[in-house]
Amino acid sequence: MNHSKIFTALEISSENSGLSLGTKWLTASGDITESHSPIDGKLIATVKNASIADYEIVVKKAEEAFKTWKTFPAPARGEVVRQIGLALREKKQELGYLVSLEMGKIFQEGLGEVQEMIDICDFAVGQSRLLNGYTMRSERPDHRLYDQYHPLGIVGLVTSFNFPIAVWAWNSMLAAIAGDVVIWKPSSKTPLTAIAVQNTIKEGTTQEQCT
Repeated sequence: MNHSKIFTALEISSENSGLSLGTKWLTASGDITESHSPIDGKLIATVKNASIADYEIVVKKAEEAFKTWKTFPAPARGEVVRQIGLALREKKQELGYLVSLEMGKIFQEGLGEVQEMIDICDFAVGQSRLLNGYTMRSERPDHRLYDQYHPLGIVGLVTSFNFPIAVWAWNSMLAAIAGDVVIWKPSSKTPLTAIAVQNTIKEGTTQEQCT
């Protein structure tokens, strides 16, 4: 595959910001991380990391987003996840190639990792209509016992280099349908795949639903 075409499709440039608020990228103010391919040791691109001050901006935005996101009906949250799955399907080849280039897996394993993301999206869409609670009899008169799912809040997610994007999807898609928001810290060895995924889902989902 042609490197430049892959990078263009995934919106990866030679210098990238590592600070995202979901639907838009901000200029990060931290250190620079160089992403080298383990295949040949060559530099792929660089990423400007978020600083502590940048992190506080992200947390504040996540707190604001959670107040709105938790009020969405679970099936509506599932619809957003469905859109994410469709966007990942459209970029499966490009994302799989980037996983292979940046992490070192063979191309088929890179494709398999993207397929894991697609599969968990499909699963989570179904689960968004199955967040059931249950009721049970109480020994107290005029009293009812029941349980129901409630969103937790902000979920912090740190992923490793050997599964640079699949583990994020396993956790974040289920968190999303449950009404939670996710702050993702990808491995410093594979930051470009995280940026590419963020660009993919940003373009593939309804903006007003994800802001």
